[in-house]
Amino acid sequence: MTDKRNYSLLQHNTFGIDASCRRYVECSSVDEVQGFVRSLSADDEPLLMLGGGSNLLLTRDYPATVIHSGIMGMEILPEPTNDTSSRLVRCGSGEVWDDVVSFCIANGLYDAENLSIIPGEVGASAIQNIGAYGVEAKDLIVEVEAVEIATGNIQTFTNAECEYGYRQSKFKHEWLGKFFVTHVTYRLSTIFRPHLDYGNIRSALAERGINEPTASELRQTIIDIREAKLPDPKVEGNAGSFFMNPIVDAATFKALKEKFDDLHYFELPSDNDKEPTYKIPAGWMIDRCGWKGKSLGRAGVHDKQALVLVNRGGASGHDIIRLMEAVQKDVKEKFGIEIHPEVNIR
Repeated sequence: MTDKRNYSLLQHNTFGIDASCRRYVECSSVDEVQGFVRSLSADDEPLLMLGGGSNLLLTRDYPATVIHSGIMGMEILPEPTNDTSSRLVRCGSGEVWDDVVSFCIANGLYDAENLSIIPGEVGASAIQNIGAYGVEAKDLIVEVEAVEIATGNIQTFTNAECEYGYRQSKFKHEWLGKFFVTHVTYRLSTIFRPHLDYGNIRSALAERGINEPTASELRQTIIDIREAKLPDPKVEGNAGSFFMNPIVDAATFKALKEKFDDLHYFELPSDNDKEPTYKIPAGWMIDRCGWKGKSLGRAGVHDKQALVLVNRGGASGHDIIRLMEAVQKDVKEKFGIEIHPEVNIR
C-alpha cells in the first residue's frame, strides 16, 4: 500500500490543476482497502475516492485523504452454462478502461468497441456509467464489487441495484462516499454486432472504404474520431466532455424545433405509450452561443468540440468554474435550457 503525506495531485487529474492533498493512499488489493477503511480517523474525512482523475476538477488543495485503486487484473470467467454467446470479464477497478476494451477485442469479446479510448479506470465506468456513440457501461455491467467504507465489509451489487441512468448511478447519489469499488464484472458477446448508427461512425468508415468493419476496424475508427475532435490532456488540460447533454420532454423539444430550424437532437426510446424524450447536444448549443474556441482568462472552450473546457495553461479550478458559469448563463438565455457539469467538482 502506498501512503504519502502532502502529496501533489498534479499528475492525477487530466485538467492539470496543481493542487495537493493532506494524505494519498493507493491500495493494490481488497485486503488493503479493508484494512485502510477500518483504520480511518477524523483527519481522513471527508475521504475522496479518486480514479484516473479524468472526470475531476480540483478547485483547491484537498484538506483530507485521497484514496486510489491500484487493484489490477482482467479475467475471463468460466461460463457455468452451455451458453457460448457471451462471456463474463471481471476487472480490477484500477485497470485503465481502454485496456479493457483492447483486451476484450483481442479475446474475441465484443460490444465495448464504441467505448474505445474513453479516459479513466474501471471503477469509474461503474460509478459514472460512461458512454459514447450509443453505448453505455450499464449495457455491459453485470455486477459491481465494493468495500463499504463504514464497516470494511465486501458487498456485491447487481446492475439493477446500481440504478443506472444517463451518466448516473446510486454511487453518485445515495451511495456517494459510502463504497469503494474494487472489481467490476462485464458481460461481452462472442458475436460481433457493430453499433454504427450514432454520430458520424458510418461516414467515417465510408471514408476508409469500409462497409462491414471488423471489431478492430471499428475500434480504430472510434479512436480516430475522438482524437480528431478531443484535445490531448498532456498538451491541453481537460476532462473530456465537461457538460452532460440535457434531455427534454416533447413539449420543450417542439418549442425548440420551431425556434431553431437547425436544431440537433437525438430521439430517445420511450416506454409503452409515453411521449418520447429528446437529447439535445450541449456542445451544439454552446457552439451556437459563440463560445467554441473562445477563452475567459486562462480557461477556454475547445476549438473543435465545444463540449470540452480546457486549461490553456496555468488555469486554476476557479478559472474553469468562472468559464463554466458564463457558458451556462448564455445557454440558458438563448435556449431556456440548463446544462450541468458531468465532472466531479471538488
